[in-house]
Amino acid sequence: MKGCLVAGGILLLLVAVAGLYVMGVYNGFVAKEEVCNQAWANVESVLQRRFDLIPNLVNTVKGYAAHEKGVLEEVVRLRSQWGEAKTPEQKAGVASMLDGALGRLMVVVESYPELKANQNFIALQDELAGTENRISVERQRYNATVQEYNVAVRKMPRGFFARLFGFNVRAPFEAAQGAESAPVVAF
Repeated sequence: MKGCLVAGGILLLLVAVAGLYVMGVYNGFVAKEEVCNQAWANVESVLQRRFDLIPNLVNTVKGYAAHEKGVLEEVVRLRSQWGEAKTPEQKAGVASMLDGALGRLMVVVESYPELKANQNFIALQDELAGTENRISVERQRYNATVQEYNVAVRKMPRGFFARLFGFNVRAPFEAAQGAESAPVVAF
């Protein structure tokens, strides 16, 4: 009888330890997922800042570069698409395309010395440059947190529990196709 109680106590202790381990693993994934969510929110925050600057920049350029309508329309169209995007993947894709369009816009600006000397444009360009730097920093932070999360989700034995509880690998923020090439604007 005493042996059954000891065996039962040991079994109960093992079940409790296993339960605590699984709970710790689950809570670890929740914490890592929340860090990824916060990092993405930071990316969205600086993308929103750029989103808010674009109309002022476009309107300033419009006054000087009326015949560059195609580039301006593309920037406005992509800004609208970013506003309509719902998922982080959609927003990241549109943001990458917007990077290229803004690069082409800056190439257009180079052709207008009077625009480059306009104080409003200079202030907007400085704001946009600062915002682009912030976007780069936040993208790097997001990708670092996603990497840490993805490693945790894929490593064994915790990876087994990750799949069991529905924690999946997340996509990092990647540059759009062709982003490695400098923007080209032909006149």
